[in-house]
Amino acid sequence: MPEEQAFSVLIKICFDYKVRELFKPGFEDLHLKFYQLERLMEDHIPDLFEHFTEMGLEIHMFASQWFLTLFTAKFPLHLVFHILDMFLSEGSTFLMGVAVALLKCSRKDLLALDFEGILKFFRVSLPKKYRGDIAAKELIQASINAKVKTNKLKKYEKEYYAMKEQLLQQENPVEKFERENQRLLDANMRLEQENDDLAHEMVESKLKLGSELDKYKDQCEELTGELVVTKKLLKDIQEEKQRLEVESSQVKEMCRRELEKSEADGKRNAVIIADYKQICSQLSERLEKQQTANKEEIGRIKGQVKSCDNCSKMFKDDGKIQLPEPKVDPDSLNPKYLDFQAQIRELELELAQTKLALVESECKTQDLTHQLNSTITELQSSKNTWFQKTINSLKEVTNHNTKKDPKD
Repeated sequence: MPEEQAFSVLIKICFDYKVRELFKPGFEDLHLKFYQLERLMEDHIPDLFEHFTEMGLEIHMFASQWFLTLFTAKFPLHLVFHILDMFLSEGSTFLMGVAVALLKCSRKDLLALDFEGILKFFRVSLPKKYRGDIAAKELIQASINAKVKTNKLKKYEKEYYAMKEQLLQQENPVEKFERENQRLLDANMRLEQENDDLAHEMVESKLKLGSELDKYKDQCEELTGELVVTKKLLKDIQEEKQRLEVESSQVKEMCRRELEKSEADGKRNAVIIADYKQICSQLSERLEKQQTANKEEIGRIKGQVKSCDNCSKMFKDDGKIQLPEPKVDPDSLNPKYLDFQAQIRELELELAQTKLALVESECKTQDLTHQLNSTITELQSSKNTWFQKTINSLKEVTNHNTKKDPKD
């Protein structure tokens, strides 16, 4: 059982079962228990009662420990648990039954002992008898069979208070007043001592509270200073935050514009490059076809020239002409040959124009890259991590596109 629950049970026992009354000043309720047990012995065990009277053995010499500790001081725990269970169930009447049962069960042993032997028996031998479970259960059953009734205890209680009242009436008034005076003096001394203790505690508490108050004042001043500094720092941080938010919005807007512009330029360049690729592929196909046709025509012409005896002497074995080229009248040339030369010049002109357009596209791309690098340099001064990452990614994409364009 946890300590908190055990303490709650103790409080319940003290108040609801009136165990607290046994410990009040004067032990009035405890003496009542002694008288009730004495009367029960006289009724149930008269021979043992007479033996105790002859020996001069009074009830409080052995029973005070039983009632004050609820039999927990000397007896084994398993027996104590049974007694406490029955006590919580039946009330304080059961404790009187346990006391009567103990005396009944030990009657023969007690009758054979003298004063010292009886006290030693209660202190040593009696608890040892109930170490076993069987003996403990027999004692509990004997306590139940003792049939100590509440009405009889009430009767003994009335007898006790009547006897006490009679003794008070027979007492000498002077002695009574002296005893009452002594009691009041003792109470007065006790109250004065308590008053001195309370005054001493109050002075110590005031000193302690004053010291703690000074300490808390110092802490309050220190915390107030820290609060002022923190508020100022918070204000500076808020202003810095607002400034950075404005700069961040400006940078984001500028980045958005540059990104849109870069995307538009990239799309336009991609379209131009695709057109250039298509034109170049078409021109290459036309050039290859024309070269093939020219080679075939030249081969055919060479074959015709070699078949002529006069003309074949004008060529060497490696195909080179031996004689200087005679002046030829353009009108006398073969019209197909002139057409071929005109087509070749036209293709060369288109190829030159295509290369020029490609160079212009590369120049524009380099200009865009230069503008992007300038923008990155300006934005790096703000030391904005997010924007730097964004610009770096844009730069990588642009460089990648720039590297791909010359290959295309």
